[in-house]
Amino acid sequence: MHENPPRPELEELITAMGAAGARICEIDASEAGAGNISIFVGWDIEVRRRFPIAEEIALPAPAPALAGSTILVTGSGRRLRQIHEDPEANIGAVVVHDDGLTATLFTSPRRLFERLTSEFNSHLAVHQDQVALRGVDFQAVVHAQPMNLTYLSHIPAYRDTEAMNTRILRWEPESIVSLSAGIGVLEFMIPGSDELMKANVEGLREFEIVLWSKHGVMARSDVSVTRAVDRIEYAETGAKYEYMDLVAGGRAEGLTAVQIASVASEFSIDSRWVH
Repeated sequence: MHENPPRPELEELITAMGAAGARICEIDASEAGAGNISIFVGWDIEVRRRFPIAEEIALPAPAPALAGSTILVTGSGRRLRQIHEDPEANIGAVVVHDDGLTATLFTSPRRLFERLTSEFNSHLAVHQDQVALRGVDFQAVVHAQPMNLTYLSHIPAYRDTEAMNTRILRWEPESIVSLSAGIGVLEFMIPGSDELMKANVEGLREFEIVLWSKHGVMARSDVSVTRAVDRIEYAETGAKYEYMDLVAGGRAEGLTAVQIASVASEFSIDSRWVH
């Protein structure tokens, strides 16, 4: 009989958020205060020793499935590259009340933000949707602004899910394995808007990473926050190859459909992008 592995403690979770933030910055996907991270924790976790200041807040969207649970989330305007240096200055812990409409926000005396990230509505709505639909007890969500993916979304021919996946999954054998569900492409919507929140939730039901055209990406993982970052990194690497090929005049052939299919077969990958 196998015992379930111990669940991560707060220290491990905020350390992982710091590592994820640093990596997002290393790949030039978070200039200044751009980008944000949240982690949904579906088990009891003590946050008050690290974040002792409590205030009541109204949630930006109803989240009844998250009642009693905790969400660790970055503050507005904070630099992801600095999370690991001082987590308490950059992160808040949101404990959702039973009504699913309000919560207690726990922060540190060293807090350097006035409010949570402006994209908190999208983070919260994705956590609510995935917990309600799939019953996950952990989920990480990362929003970043990778340069090459965002640039491609400024080109009308790429602003389409079919076209984007056809172009960027062809550059590395690992892509079809790590991004087997592909990347969903959304049209441009106002950052932080209800319209973007709703479209993002729907996109992340089908995909594990979506591209917000002319803005950035959001990725999710119910394994770890670094796995969500990995998805962004693989997608951005494919986009970088695609940009390089555009600049070079489209001279490279990339992996053929047959080659991609052979990789998928070898690794038992079932994907709509394998033909």
